[in-house]
Formats: sequence, structure tokens, C-alpha cells
Amino acid sequence: MATARIYQEGKSSMQSGRARAGRWVLQHESSEAKRADPLTGWTGSGDTRDQISLAFPSLEAARAYAEKHALDYHVVPAATRTLKLQTYADNFK
Repeated sequence: MATARIYQEGKSSMQSGRARAGRWVLQHESSEAKRADPLTGWTGSGDTRDQISLAFPSLEAARAYAEKHALDYHVVPAATRTLKLQTYADNFK
């Protein structure tokens, strides 16, 4: 049976705002090991499901999709973000 991973997408290091930062993503886990291509050296596998990434507005929507399509899934807890408050003058202490 296919397994999937559900996690909350974090803010990218290339963006300053939080657009698309709170959405939930469902990704299939690879069912076979990746192997190196002898000609190019790139890694790959015959399983194309790990290339699919589905975005959902909430965790409940992602779980409902997984249960509707009979996917075994596990939820990865979101990382907590800590905000370090600092003034400009603290740079010169």
C-alpha cells in the first residue's frame, strides 16, 4: 500500500513574506531505493509517485484526501519558529 507524508510547509529562505507558508503538503514516499545512473551519475528510480506534491489549506483536508484514496500516512509536526527580538544597537555591544 502507498504511504504518504503530510507536513506543514515553512517559509522559504528566498522569500521575505509568508505567502504559502501555512499550507499543508502531502508527498508520497518512495517505494524503492534510488540508484545512480551509470552514464550521468544522477540518482533516480522507477517510482514516479515521489515527484507528486499536493498542497492543501488545512491538515483536515490533507487527511481526508489520504483516507479517501486509501493512503497510509503520517503527519510530521510543524517546526516551531522562535523570534529573536533585538535592537539595532545590540549589534555593537
